[in-house]
Amino acid sequence: MVTGGAGPAVHLGVPVPDPEAVGGCDVCEALARQRVAAYAVGDRSKVSDCNVEIRRHPHRS
Repeated sequence: MVTGGAGPAVHLGVPVPDPEAVGGCDVCEALARQRVAAYAVGDRSKVSDCNVEIRRHPHRS
């Protein structure tokens, strides 16, 4: 029996597009500005954080 090694190949899907900020929402618009600034300096972790916050921010239909 062989143990260790890299294991099976990892298959990644197509990246999910950035969520749209809801127009007129101060929170979404602030997060969108932070995301643009994070992209500008290459901070992909911050970009991801902003995307999560925009997706989770509640809006009433």
